Amino acid sequence: MSKIVIVIHDLRGGGAEKMMVRLANAMSMRGHTVTLLLVAKGGANLAIVSPEVKVIQLACDRTLSAFMPLRIQLKALKADAILSALTHINVLTFLVCMSLGMRHKLSMSERNTFSHDKLVNKGAVMKLAYALAPWCYRFASKPVIAVSKGVANDLVATSIARSKDVVVAPNPVVATDFLLQLNSTATHPWLLNKQGRVIIAIGRLCEQKGFDLLLKAFSILVDKEANKEQYRLIIFGEGELRPQLEQRVLDLNLGPYVSLPGYAENPVAEMQAADLFVLPSRFEGSPNVLVEAMAAKLPVVAFDCPHGPKEILAAVEKEALVPYLDIKALSSRMETALQQKTNIDIYPAIISRFEAAESAKIYLDFMLAK
Repeated sequence: MSKIVIVIHDLRGGGAEKMMVRLANAMSMRGHTVTLLLVAKGGANLAIVSPEVKVIQLACDRTLSAFMPLRIQLKALKADAILSALTHINVLTFLVCMSLGMRHKLSMSERNTFSHDKLVNKGAVMKLAYALAPWCYRFASKPVIAVSKGVANDLVATSIARSKDVVVAPNPVVATDFLLQLNSTATHPWLLNKQGRVIIAIGRLCEQKGFDLLLKAFSILVDKEANKEQYRLIIFGEGELRPQLEQRVLDLNLGPYVSLPGYAENPVAEMQAADLFVLPSRFEGSPNVLVEAMAAKLPVVAFDCPHGPKEILAAVEKEALVPYLDIKALSSRMETALQQKTNIDIYPAIISRFEAAESAKIYLDFMLAK
């Protein structure tokens, strides 16, 4: 068995962080010795790390200050394979591995649509990271691992990375910790004591996730007299746009119908009690929450955004996928999904490729290839 090191910034409650933990756990279950190496420290996803997975926290305040601490740890760990995730961490780890003569051991993972993601990360360090990343991918010994075909194609189309520099592996969404959550009970009062049909959305309250678009679509839905008291919308998550979204709720007169309760400790439990999940994102990489909703047997509707939803929903495209940024179409599709029974029997076949064991096998094949 091999020694595997996964390098990530921290284990905050984001999708990339959760996927790296699930990947580490699944690789450990296959008999490998796995270490999660955090550039910073802590995070909500520490709670789901397997006892068999070692966690090292460098506790660096800034990515730029992490070069030497990361170099010392990677040299000491003597890994057979190294995986990094998130663009700025990929650049850092590539440079460290170059300095150690370990470039041949490194696989990097691109988690989002590169051409869109670089536009919303505006800090000087992040801009530098996004400028350097394509060169790292071009001259890496192993192909960068993209989370969807759309992410891979975008990276090739908008940077110096070539097709041979990129491979695709599915996220490990359906994992042990996820399956345990299926046995839990919802906590939101609108889901515990339902007065009508409840729509939910989950994600960081930021521009990318498009919750402002969802609010407009929902307002069109409830503006119909017959729907006034019939529907509710819950958006779980926290982020920098909370004040703007709260004001938007007031401006659209949606106060009685919309709830922004914050971060969900167990989003799967909330999903299971809801009637519809909506993904209104402006862009994605491969939206894990969409797969989680389908695994929780919840009907789904999503914008055909770049990238991920179309690949996931190909088998149910007519029922679930909405033209990109078409708010009226989103409202109409939501209403149809709430009023008609959705065939969710096909969902298990769709999400089977996102099982953690299968994802870990594919990642390991790429990482350990000579």
